[in-house]
Amino acid sequence: MLTIQNNPKKILEHYFGYSSFVWQQENIIEHVLAKKHAIVVAPTGIGKSLCYQVPAIMSDDLTVVISPLISLMKDQVDSLLSRGIEATYINSTLSRNIRESRYSELEQGGYRILYVTPERFRKSDFAHILSGRRINLLAVDEAHCISEWGHDFRPDYTRLGEIRRLLGNPITIALTATATPAVQKDIVYQLGLKPEEVEIFHGGIDRPNLDLQIEEVFSDDEKLEHILYIADTYKGSGIVYFTLIKTLEAFSGMLIRRGVSHLCYHGNLEAAQRSSVQEQFMQKNDTLVLATNAFGMGIDKKDIRFVIHADIPGSMESYYQEIGRAGRDGKDSLCALLYNESDLLTQMEFIRWNNPDAEYYQRVYCFLSEDIEKISALGIDWFKKKLHAKNRQDYRLETVLKMLDRYGVIEGADDIYKAKVLSSLPPQLLDQSYLEKKHRNDLQKLYKLVQYVKHAGNRKLFIKEYFGIQDLNPG
Repeated sequence: MLTIQNNPKKILEHYFGYSSFVWQQENIIEHVLAKKHAIVVAPTGIGKSLCYQVPAIMSDDLTVVISPLISLMKDQVDSLLSRGIEATYINSTLSRNIRESRYSELEQGGYRILYVTPERFRKSDFAHILSGRRINLLAVDEAHCISEWGHDFRPDYTRLGEIRRLLGNPITIALTATATPAVQKDIVYQLGLKPEEVEIFHGGIDRPNLDLQIEEVFSDDEKLEHILYIADTYKGSGIVYFTLIKTLEAFSGMLIRRGVSHLCYHGNLEAAQRSSVQEQFMQKNDTLVLATNAFGMGIDKKDIRFVIHADIPGSMESYYQEIGRAGRDGKDSLCALLYNESDLLTQMEFIRWNNPDAEYYQRVYCFLSEDIEKISALGIDWFKKKLHAKNRQDYRLETVLKMLDRYGVIEGADDIYKAKVLSSLPPQLLDQSYLEKKHRNDLQKLYKLVQYVKHAGNRKLFIKEYFGIQDLNPG
């Protein structure tokens, strides 16, 4: 065993090349090493992962990391392996042979850190293998997914209390960039813990280099002029966020006509195109990208000089995550929100699409149960026509398919041609009062963001109060 094994600072230097911890990392690590549970709320890119990776290295037992981000698992594991840390991941991207090989290694005591999605625990063979391992630590990444009142609820995260029991109730650290006090309380409850057993650590938003600005505009032409001015003034890379792909493409056309070089990133691009855009943005020093909120995971670029919201986001959580990508190198950076009151209608329509009623869930489920072969043959446009007649601009179906996939009702939601029905609808999706409550909650989140836009005082203070950060130093 290495002589540095019991010294967190030496672990940090030896494996990660840093000479000292930042913000509250050391306090959190010592807290976990003292066998105490923790919730960590801190911005993306601030180094939350070290809070469980250092304790994992200091133990001979297994640390299990629950994460919904399949697209990032390989990058995280590759980074750990390059540092000489025994880590692996198991998810749906693996071939059967590779998956079974990793199962065998796990069963024989291999690996120090394992990344998995919560859905993996549906597999009885996987659960059986882990039940035979001694688990040192359970780390729950993107922990806001636990809460049905968070902004990215995932039903399998509500099984984490059961998963903790399966793993022998290990010390647990839950990490997220965005969690209000209500969501923090829900995280504790869903993990099967008591409030007095858990300490909450805030990474804070005290980043004085970020200039938070709101500009009220009344037309797309005004938005364009602001974007051009900011891109010219703040030399370096920048992101302009849009709500709708068609709006993004319209602004792209305007920039092309003005001779402004830029990239575009949205969900309608092929996977290879998205990867190419992300790689270009990460590697170049002076790149403008127009993006929907699909652009974000894995973006840890230090020198982003500005983040512009050309449309109002749907929640404080989304806004906070996205502005957090600016100025990670500590240099002055701008976070500008171009507020046009008419854009609220678009967000309200998005909220409607994201909250179908119980009758709509039933209709979609009946079609899937009775006409799955026809749907698989004719595709989602035919399916939409059957549901909405002439209204093709109704996106409730996409929401329902995503939710049915998350609840394990269907598989293949990303490719309707291969979709299969696995089980009946869960009670939550048939409970109209529950669905209405969620709809109201989403509207309240949007209203809170409007209050932020209209706020005449210190906006960083407003954000801190929203997320329940007790240290109210304006920063």
